[in-house]
Amino acid sequence: MSSSKTKLYLVPTPIGNLKDITLRALEILKAVDVILAEDTRTTGQLLKHYDIKQPLVSYHAHNEHSAVPRVISKLEEGQIIALVTDAGTPGISDPGYLVVREALAHGFKVEALPGATAFVPALVKSGLPSDRFVFEGFLPHKKGRQTRLQQLSEEPRTIVLYESPHRLLKTLSQLEEFFGEERKISVSRELTKLYEETVNGTVKEVMAHFETGTLKGELVIIIEGR
Repeated sequence: MSSSKTKLYLVPTPIGNLKDITLRALEILKAVDVILAEDTRTTGQLLKHYDIKQPLVSYHAHNEHSAVPRVISKLEEGQIIALVTDAGTPGISDPGYLVVREALAHGFKVEALPGATAFVPALVKSGLPSDRFVFEGFLPHKKGRQTRLQQLSEEPRTIVLYESPHRLLKTLSQLEEFFGEERKISVSRELTKLYEETVNGTVKEVMAHFETGTLKGELVIIIEGR
């Protein structure tokens, strides 16, 4: 049986523009006993901007398994905890699943605040159908990558991928190979930031656009379903 009082909050943080945080998120971050942060330096800058002085504890993909028992111990001591990632919503291609699962298993109430998630603005402004879509996050880097691409090439729904700048051209080249150069796609980068850019077109057209210039920041790729 879960407690009626929330013990663990999942708090989305801005994906670029610091103004994209909710009043409720700020209220929660100021009220909790401790904030679990993917990168304490990145979150520290956000907290400083909003004059939030709650203690930060490192919680990321590399220490997640060992950190979960310590988090559960804090919850059992009665502490109220917020989990944030560098940007966006915890658990969406970021740490969060394990601690949520364990908190629920131990009977603690978990509350997720609505807020910033990179793929939503990229999807709705892509011009591709958003009534039905499949979110794939990051493709496997090596093992299983081509198998996944082959499977996705038959997917009838709109497909959402995340990608890093140094892998973008490789991924676009593979999309051309598995999906065909005429499949429509949309690539968004630097969402909510000064140099936000969205490029729409066929795989061939979008690849030609990104073959020149240096890219920064994670990208969202939206692919037309078959």
